[in-house]
Amino acid sequence: MADLSTYSLDDLTIDEAARPRAPKVPDATDRHRRQGRQLAAIHRHYLMEMARIGAVLARIEARDAPPENLRQIVLSLDMAENFRVFGTLCGRECQVLKLHHDIESTDMFPRIEAAGGGMFREVVAKLVSEHEVVHELIVRLGRAADTVAEDPSEENFARAAATYRKLEEVVRSHFGYEETELEEAIGYYLGTI
Repeated sequence: MADLSTYSLDDLTIDEAARPRAPKVPDATDRHRRQGRQLAAIHRHYLMEMARIGAVLARIEARDAPPENLRQIVLSLDMAENFRVFGTLCGRECQVLKLHHDIESTDMFPRIEAAGGGMFREVVAKLVSEHEVVHELIVRLGRAADTVAEDPSEENFARAAATYRKLEEVVRSHFGYEETELEEAIGYYLGTI
């Protein structure tokens, strides 16, 4: 696992151009592809939750609420208990996203790689490396949110917002890649997730 903690926010990238393409699964059927799209449904849930956080940030940036009210706004959401428990903007959803990636990296990806006789090795390796970037951004967002809670200055809010936006950008791109490249493999080799 790479140490990404010293990278600047701009340097935390997933290098979309370096993404290998997954081979086609010759015997995959439409049923297998439908099963593989279950992953996209799970991803949609995470993206909806991220959109809720993004809406809070956009409201503050539009000056509908100053940064010092961030904690109050976040705590008024339905996810309030989650934010209280984890003490970060990302709260439960970031922890669940990390768990989702951990399950993929330790269970789903190795099973696909083994069942496919190693033909998905490059795609799996790329997805795992992207998980590392996502996890580093989650850690940074948690720290930035804690800093805003302690000192709700414009500067601290701007740092948290930039980190969130980077996380959202990376997660959206990562999810799209994963869903596209593994759709047949998930359905054919795993059946369901």
